[in-house]
Amino acid sequence: MCDYSLELYRSRPAVQEEQYTLRRFPSGTMGFTAGHDCDTAVCIPADAHLRLEGIGETVQRAFGIGPVEEVVMTRLEVTGHAHRDAVRLASGKEVLLQSLNAGITAEMVSAISDLTDVETRPSRELVDA
Repeated sequence: MCDYSLELYRSRPAVQEEQYTLRRFPSGTMGFTAGHDCDTAVCIPADAHLRLEGIGETVQRAFGIGPVEEVVMTRLEVTGHAHRDAVRLASGKEVLLQSLNAGITAEMVSAISDLTDVETRPSRELVDA
């Protein structure tokens, strides 16, 4: 899934176990890219499990997380032209990609046992930095 403002760019679906980097596109929207191809957005499906690395200290303090986190990709239900791509933390909080730091690396993994209960948790608490 790619945020609405990334629809202006080339995109492709994510592939399991491939590594991605969170970058700010010229539109201002944060999105994932693969390798040296900074012009193609990688669309990660909702409910995909990701391992994020390189989370900056400011983001860590803001959300009470560490430099490495296992998360679930989600798409927020909002109206109008608003960012929707987010990650669900183990705490159940949902954080927009826009609130994360550029340069975070992500790997889509097949299953993360620690997050099994997060998938079924009805929490929809949106946290914005």
